[in-house]
Amino acid sequence: MRLCKGRVDMYIFIKETIKALIPKDFLFKNEQIFRFPYAIFFIGNNHKCNICQKKLRSFILLKNDDLLCPFCGSLSRKRRLWHLLNHNNVLNGNLLHFSPSRSLYRILRKNKAITYYSSDFENEFLADYKFDITNINQESEKFDTIICYHILEHIIDDHKAISELYRVLKPKGSVYIQTPFKEGDIYEDYSIIAPEERKKHFGQDNHVRIYSIEGLKNRLMNNGFNVSAKTLNETDGDSYYGLKSPETILIATK
Repeated sequence: MRLCKGRVDMYIFIKETIKALIPKDFLFKNEQIFRFPYAIFFIGNNHKCNICQKKLRSFILLKNDDLLCPFCGSLSRKRRLWHLLNHNNVLNGNLLHFSPSRSLYRILRKNKAITYYSSDFENEFLADYKFDITNINQESEKFDTIICYHILEHIIDDHKAISELYRVLKPKGSVYIQTPFKEGDIYEDYSIIAPEERKKHFGQDNHVRIYSIEGLKNRLMNNGFNVSAKTLNETDGDSYYGLKSPETILIATK
C-alpha cells in the first residue's frame, strides 16, 4: 500500500500548485474533475474506497501516515465513519453535519432518505449553513443524527456546545463524536492563545484542549447524554478499505 516518496511529493506539489492558482470555492466544487487525471494512475484491484466506490491499486500515503483516496479525497477516519453510519442504519430523517469533509458532503447531500444540514462556521468547507455550535439556530429536538467530528477541540466553551448538541437532538437520536485523544485527564489551558503555543501544547495551532476518552465521555454524560466509546481494532478489512486502527469514536444518545 505504501507509495514511494517521489509520488507523495508529486501529489503534494500538484495539490499546492492548484490551490495557489485556482479560487477555493471553484476548486472545492470541481475537485473531482481536478483529481481525476492524477487519480487514474491509482486504479487497480488491491483496495477500495467505500465512499466513492473506486477500486484502487493503492491509496495515497500521506506524511502523517494517513491514507487518502485519490478520487474523492477521503481520509481513513471518514471512510470509517461512513461505514458506521451505514452499519448503524442512521442515514434517515434530519442529519446535522459540522464542518463536513467534501467527500461525505457530496454523497450525503444527494441522499434522498435524509434532510441534510451541513454547517461550516468559518468558510473552510463546503456547506449550506453557518451554525455556531454554541448557539445553534434551530429548534429543539430537531435532528435524528448529528456528526461532530474534530470540532469540540476547537471550541473554548465546549460545555455550551455539548448542551446545544443535546438540545437540538431528538430523543433516541445519536451524535457521532471524534477528537484527538490522549491518556489521563483532559488538558486545557485557556491562557494559551498564541497559535505557536497552542500547537506546542495541543497539537494544532487552532486547538484549545486535548481530550481523554473518559474525560470527554464524562462531559457528555454530565450534560445528559448516554455515551458509548467504540474502539475499532484492526481487522482483515482494514487494508482493503484503507482504515487506520485502533480508532475510537464516541456515540452519544439522548
